[in-house]
Amino acid sequence: MAEQATEPTGSGNKWLGLIVGVVLVLLGSTVFKDLQVPIPGLDLNLGKSAAMAGITILLFPLIRMFYTDPLKNAINERNSQLEETFTEAEELRQRMDEMRGEYEQRLSAAEAAAREQIQAQIREAQALRDQLRAEAVQQAEQFKAKAIADIEQEKQRILNDLRVHVVNLTLQATEKLVGESVDNERSRKLIDEFIEQVEVAG
Repeated sequence: MAEQATEPTGSGNKWLGLIVGVVLVLLGSTVFKDLQVPIPGLDLNLGKSAAMAGITILLFPLIRMFYTDPLKNAINERNSQLEETFTEAEELRQRMDEMRGEYEQRLSAAEAAAREQIQAQIREAQALRDQLRAEAVQQAEQFKAKAIADIEQEKQRILNDLRVHVVNLTLQATEKLVGESVDNERSRKLIDEFIEQVEVAG
């Protein structure tokens, strides 16, 4: 509002100065052209003085119009450009700070995700190791139990074979001593019971 009120006043002063300058030039070059002012020791021509004053007054608006105002406008425009540049630079700096913050957040999230994935893989590997170890122990126990059972079974088979062989040898020896056949069910049962008693006592 102040600038709008000032502008007409400045424009009016400019036109007033131009009118006064033109009037002084015209008066000095026509009406007061040969008018001399009687001042002792000073040769003063009022017409020339008025014309010079008018020309000087005319020069101020012209200088302002063709030099001062364009220079001021150029300075104002340059200041506006500098302000825009500073504003853009500040906005760019803020945007860079935001981008850096976003990048750091994404980097932190990626690092956390990678750490979590590594920990999950470690836990999975440990669980698999424990499972394999438990399965190995279980298989070893099964193999051990089977081996013991096989050994016991083989032992019983050998003992049975040995018992039959001992019974046969005993019967053969008895037959030779007695001179008759003693290979019957009762004799075998007696010898077998004797061998069992010997095994229990042993």
